[in-house]
Amino acid sequence: MMTLKINGRDHQIDAEPDTPLLYVLRDDLELNAAKYGCGLGQCGACTVMVDGNAVFSCVTPILLLKDKEVTTLEGLGTIEKPSPIQRAFMEEQAAQCGYCIAGMMMRAQALLQRHPNPSDQEIRAELAPHLCRCGTHMRILRAVHRAAEMMTRAETTDHGGTL
Repeated sequence: MMTLKINGRDHQIDAEPDTPLLYVLRDDLELNAAKYGCGLGQCGACTVMVDGNAVFSCVTPILLLKDKEVTTLEGLGTIEKPSPIQRAFMEEQAAQCGYCIAGMMMRAQALLQRHPNPSDQEIRAELAPHLCRCGTHMRILRAVHRAAEMMTRAETTDHGGTL
């Protein structure tokens, strides 16, 4: 038995220590935003954040997650109250098939937490590990920029600034 902190809550997990995080998320906790793509950490569909860093959950054994915070797309917001990255991707209609988008949003979220105003080139470099054939790449870029603006505005408002 192992305790994992996922989306701000502790979960008791009964799995072997070498079990990939993706399997625990999907099979045990029914958190299905992270997708199984390649199983080799080469497509990005399974991306989640661990302590604010984007990681491939399909190749991350749960034994490495002791005392760490895992965040999935479900932990960023809800349908009723989406996070800025979720709202921006919806408003820009950045998803086509949707398979890779959850992983891209998580990697974009990690980027925006580190670097609140990235350039197109920085966004492209950050999202490079993700395989996507949808053809919405320009919408994805716009969505990340829109989320950055939303997050900056929210931070300014939260700190007593005016818009």
